[in-house]
Amino acid sequence: MDTTSNNPEFRAIQRLFSELEARYGFDFRDYAMNSACRRVKQLIGQEGLAGIEELQQKMTHDKDLADRLVRGLSINVTEMFRDPQFFLALRKQVIPLLRDLEHFKIWHAGCASGEEVYSMAIMLLEENLDERSMLFGTDFNCSILDRARQGILPLDQMQKNVMNYQQAGGRQQFVDYYHARYAGAALAQHLKQRILFSFHDLTRDNAFGEMNMVICRNVLIYFNKKLKERVLQLFYDSLVEGGILCLGSHETLKLSLLAEHFETINAEQKIYRKLRA
Repeated sequence: MDTTSNNPEFRAIQRLFSELEARYGFDFRDYAMNSACRRVKQLIGQEGLAGIEELQQKMTHDKDLADRLVRGLSINVTEMFRDPQFFLALRKQVIPLLRDLEHFKIWHAGCASGEEVYSMAIMLLEENLDERSMLFGTDFNCSILDRARQGILPLDQMQKNVMNYQQAGGRQQFVDYYHARYAGAALAQHLKQRILFSFHDLTRDNAFGEMNMVICRNVLIYFNKKLKERVLQLFYDSLVEGGILCLGSHETLKLSLLAEHFETINAEQKIYRKLRA
């Protein structure tokens, strides 16, 4: 049931999003409304505004404020080897499939600051598959993409990163992959050689090449049913036959119209394979 029309606050946010799309080209109208509402309220508090209407009024004449709204609505929660059991499952069940390919392409959709992309680069290096690979990291948030390209990790997260790496089956010392730089840890330059970060908006852009793997974890949970189906179709169209789709721990293909076009490789870790026609 659509509760948006019955909730004055949700209607106000929809008007805000319509203005944001019309004026600046960012479309959040099909985001899950409860999550969007929390993020909008957080920005209103940070900006010291009276409410949604004032935010909309000021945003129409203040591009910097609109940019802060877009950043606040983007999903930037990530870390190196986040959910180590997922990466362990990739090592055990997906890496053997990639070994059969002379070259392969992997798309990390909604990559935020790129930690998951760099984690994949490390794993492929340890599996002697790095020279066969090309990794693509995309997001609609240009400022977060700049951070991804820099590849600098906060030092206060390094203990967690090291623990994740070890639990994900890491075969070296994690310190081998970065060096201290000012107040951060700069990832090794050689990890960036086969990574391309670029802008892509899942809400409106087209399929992204012929990918052997698409990874989009914990992004669909922020979309409503209509947008989820649109994005899953986008991933299906982007994958070659036999390509791998990886979703987040709270996401699934079960209720999708596309479910019958995939087989499950690992149900717990939400790893699927596109069936051959």
